Order: sequence, then C-alpha cells, then structure tokens
Amino acid sequence: MSNPYFRFKQFTVFHDKCAMKVGTDGVLLGAWSRVEGMQRILDVGTGCGLIALMMAQRSSDAKITAIDIDISSAEQAKENVMNSSFCGRIEVKTLSLQQYAATKPAALDLIVSNPPFFSDSILPPDQRRSGARHSVTLTLDNLLHLSASCLATDGVLSIILPYDKMEDLERLRVTHNYYLKRQTSVYPLPDREPKRFLAELTLTPVDMPEITSLTIESSRHCYTGEFTHLVKDFYL
Repeated sequence: MSNPYFRFKQFTVFHDKCAMKVGTDGVLLGAWSRVEGMQRILDVGTGCGLIALMMAQRSSDAKITAIDIDISSAEQAKENVMNSSFCGRIEVKTLSLQQYAATKPAALDLIVSNPPFFSDSILPPDQRRSGARHSVTLTLDNLLHLSASCLATDGVLSIILPYDKMEDLERLRVTHNYYLKRQTSVYPLPDREPKRFLAELTLTPVDMPEITSLTIESSRHCYTGEFTHLVKDFYL
C-alpha cells in the first residue's frame, strides 16, 4: 500500500481518500504558476488540496477557494487545510466548476487546475478515478469557457496538460478569446520527448508570450538543478 500522506516543508497532505494521489503534475503546477499580486484564487479539482496549499504558502494574503466534485476528496482536502497554518485563507467546497460559476462569484485573479484528461481513452473500472483522470465531468472546452466567465479582465488561467493536448488547447484558446501568456514544455529526461506542458492563459492581449522548457531529471532519479530550484520551497 502506498503511503497515505505526503509531507512537504510547511504542510502535510493525506491523500488516501482521494481518487487521485499526490503526483509531480500537481507539484509542478503549484510551484510554476505565478501568484504575485493575486488576491482571489480558485483551485479547480483540488483533490487532496495540494495546489491550494501551495498557493497559500506562496502568497501572503490571497484568499483561495478550492473546489472538487468528489465528496471524499473535498472532505480530505478540508482536513488537510484545517491541519495547516493556512486554514484561515483557504475555503474548500464540494462543487463542480459549473456550479461554482453559476453562483456569479467575484472576479478571480487566478484559476489554477490540474484538470481531467485522457478523454479519448478507455475508462477504467474505478469510476471515481475515471472522473479525476478523464474528461467525463469537465472537458477542456468547459474549463476554458467557464473560467472566462469567472476571471477578471487581466486574470490568468494556469493549467498542466499532456503534451499531446497542446493543439487542442491552442484551438480552444482561440475559440474562447484567450491569449497565451506563458508556456513551458516539461521533459522527463534530456533524451525523451516532452510528456506535459504548463500554460498560462489570459483574456488580455499579450505581445510576446514567454516560451520555455523544463527537464525534470538529468538521469534516472537524479533531478536537474532547474527542477530542484522550482520545487525547493516544498520538497523536504
């Protein structure tokens, strides 16, 4: 059995009740997304609350709402938040993004999401895991459309996706009138193809998007300096 919790420098997250466990994708997104000046942040599909807690650690006064449609995941996120020093600035709700948007919330500065993916693959038998890993409750199209209705004019949507979804995101970005602000291709090893990419989208025109790459390991189990620097405030 895998460890039921994951200890970071300033908080611990239990994830044994969650459909999806703590993984590199969530840590990457939480460390990579820019939070300077962000006062109102929404974490969509929070799972165990990892990214919401990372956002709170990195921002001194931001108010963060974390939502998840899965009841068990949301309950565990609440427990993790309450057991952290950031509990006064994070609110966890059992909601879908559709339900959240319908409440007509105040405009958000940042929406961050490690969204469901693998929409074209065969669903596994565990339906909770299916909901977390497949676009069965929130498609990428839905995510962009609903986020646009919740963001401030200069707000940012920050996401991580499989690399083969880059063309899909580009098409949907144009459809929903977003501009690419930043994009980082993530390579597992120097001699491998990229597996993920991180992207920041905004509704405000961008003259020159920032395009970079990141390699996680220089060789098996040997992390690169750039990855270590990115996550140094979190990993023990």
